[in-house]
Amino acid sequence: MNKLVYLIPLFPLIGFLINGLGRKSLSKSLIGVIGSGAILASFAVSLVLFFDVKANGAMAVNPLFTFIQTSTLKIDFAFQVDQLSCLFLLIITGIGFLIHVYSASYMHEEEPQHFGRYFAYLNLFVFSMLLLVLGANYVIMFIGWEGVGLCSYLLIGYWFKNNNYNAAAKKAFVMNRIGDLGFLLAVFWIINKLGTVNYHDVFAKAATLSNFDVTAITLLLFVGAMGKSAQIPLYTWLPDAMAGPTPVSALIHAATMVTAGIYMIARSNVLFSMSEFTMHLIAIIGLATALFSATIAIKQNDIKKVLAYSTVSQLGYMFLGLGCGAYTGAVFHVMTHAFFKALLFLGAGSVIHAMHHEQDIRNMGGLKKKLPITHITFLLGCIAISGIPPFSGFFSKDEILAAAFAHNKVYWILGVAGAAMTAFYMFRLYATTFLGNFRGTHDQEHHLHESPKAMTIPLIVLAILSVIGGMVGIPELMGGHHELHHFLSPVLVSEKAYEIEHSTEWMLMGISVTIAAIAILFAVNKFSKKPEMQDAEGFGKVLANKWYVDELYDTIIVKPLEAVANCFKNIIEKSGIDGAVNGVGKFVQYSSRQVRLLQSGQVGTYILFMVLAFVVIVLIWINDGHIYRFITKLF
Repeated sequence: MNKLVYLIPLFPLIGFLINGLGRKSLSKSLIGVIGSGAILASFAVSLVLFFDVKANGAMAVNPLFTFIQTSTLKIDFAFQVDQLSCLFLLIITGIGFLIHVYSASYMHEEEPQHFGRYFAYLNLFVFSMLLLVLGANYVIMFIGWEGVGLCSYLLIGYWFKNNNYNAAAKKAFVMNRIGDLGFLLAVFWIINKLGTVNYHDVFAKAATLSNFDVTAITLLLFVGAMGKSAQIPLYTWLPDAMAGPTPVSALIHAATMVTAGIYMIARSNVLFSMSEFTMHLIAIIGLATALFSATIAIKQNDIKKVLAYSTVSQLGYMFLGLGCGAYTGAVFHVMTHAFFKALLFLGAGSVIHAMHHEQDIRNMGGLKKKLPITHITFLLGCIAISGIPPFSGFFSKDEILAAAFAHNKVYWILGVAGAAMTAFYMFRLYATTFLGNFRGTHDQEHHLHESPKAMTIPLIVLAILSVIGGMVGIPELMGGHHELHHFLSPVLVSEKAYEIEHSTEWMLMGISVTIAAIAILFAVNKFSKKPEMQDAEGFGKVLANKWYVDELYDTIIVKPLEAVANCFKNIIEKSGIDGAVNGVGKFVQYSSRQVRLLQSGQVGTYILFMVLAFVVIVLIWINDGHIYRFITKLF
């Protein structure tokens, strides 16, 4: 069955080509069927491969052709099928299919050619992510890595007539290129030291690397992960990515791009576990990102911005798990987060759809009765992300917090604080949006209605997954066997084992859940009756303005670079290069204007020139060619 693996990325690629080339001639319904059907076909093949790997447990590499070959290096265009790639295949294609179905209804107002362009981009996005997780070496991973970066640019700036959206797309593209440079340098370093980029060979030879080489390679790879998975300081592009359509936000935040960094580090767990310095740095950066972005989310009023900063925070928890050596916990949280974050974003899209594109939660309220399916599914997503048992987020979050406790008690304390803030800002969002009285316009209230089935069915499916998705990771403490840990153990061979007494572990879970529950009750009580209607003041204004990080970057990076660029533009390009080129043109133009005066059209002038020429010829003849020789010598 492993030989069918090439079909998984092939179906979305075909969908991209058909919808992209036929966007002006195909109907919107056919475009939706082709786009969604391609992802469904990939999901079906992924499901077959998953059960095959689960039953046989063997890793298989399927080379398609030789991609690069020199006298010392051979890189195959090959796919690797193992436990980790199969899990990510199911997440990408499963969640991706639901988002495609949802999109067919959400984007129904678009013109047919733009509708086709949208689905072509979505298919290409999924194709690139599938290439990333299926690649059997770092070069193929990097091709997919760049592909998702390109597609994020295309989708964030989908409404290209809006310059603000174009700026957000460029910001995402440029900031990801910073991280990608680190990734690329790491690949070159691996080639230089090991002479291969194949995962199996790199990990087998890793022991021959010096401590300096391992640390340098892993730090450069981590820079790539910081850019793609939005960690401090390369995180500011992700909230701005909300400029794209809401289903795009769900796809970026839940199933594709931002999970790439976690996948890359988990895939490279052998290398990362050899560098204690890099592991500490990953944990610290992840924890700092989780806390920092959570504080920002508390004071955001745009429904999508709250969820965006929530994603940045949850990604921070995943990196905290990676840094503590809990690779399974991090991947587990990737999976559960995909369920409830896709649900929350699509739920937000349903609210925006009902509110006629209104995104400010201060203008909402009381939507519980008008949008019953959206309300209950959104509530389930909020409970899941808050880490309340037995919802999926509880199991994955607490596994990371337990690993943090075993690694460093301070990490655990800060992690619990971040979890409390998560519960608070999510239920602030929920209460302000769905509870209390409606605060929008009369026209908005009159037209409030539940979204169509093509949008609500994906919400229901994701809500079910958000509730039961954590069951695959029930720890032995609670009578389970953590099936996910056993499934991934052949790949995540560098997992750091830790032992915590059952009584202590129960206490840790009890504390985190209790604090989260208190935060939920406080948020619901505070914001369901009297939501914040005024602009934030004091320190709240700092949080509402995102700690002014964007302004800081603009001052110390963007404006100086623009000044340098303007210097090059005005002095070197315009005055130097353009001046020289234009000067030559002006000289030729001036000379031609003077020479053309000789062609006056007057017969008398021409006769005069003829006589003068005759005199010169006679003089040359008389002087036996001396004048001619003088002239030729002179010139």
